[in-house]
Amino acid sequence: MALQFEAFCAGGLAPGWSLLVQGHSDSGEDKFEINFLSEAGDIAFHVKPRFSSATVVGNTFQGGRWGQEEVSSVFRLVLGEPFEMEVSSDEEHFHVHAQEHKVLQYAHRHRPLAAITRVQVLSDHRLAQVELARRDLSWWDGGH
Repeated sequence: MALQFEAFCAGGLAPGWSLLVQGHSDSGEDKFEINFLSEAGDIAFHVKPRFSSATVVGNTFQGGRWGQEEVSSVFRLVLGEPFEMEVSSDEEHFHVHAQEHKVLQYAHRHRPLAAITRVQVLSDHRLAQVELARRDLSWWDGGH
């Protein structure tokens, strides 16, 4: 899988950051993932849509091993169609939206949040845009 995007944020990525990924799902292969990494090299949050099973999976890799997968069967991505995924964070959770529908809420397992300093998007699909932005936290207070 090719590294298509990587960004570093010295102050930490969560809470208040949002990652927006737009692209095109070229094939049925599950070759797309987003990883939020800590300074120590752990994966604080790994999210991967699996077209093969129409699920979205979240997990954490720390201390040299994967935790318990959290699987959502709310799947809004369509093979061969353009897609949009957004991952944001508040104090308690990562929130994953696909096509503007919430598909996964994932409780933070990695503390402190300020240690989450890097984000990577790995994909063999064509990505049209990847945008990392700091959002006003009140933006999430609208019942999303």
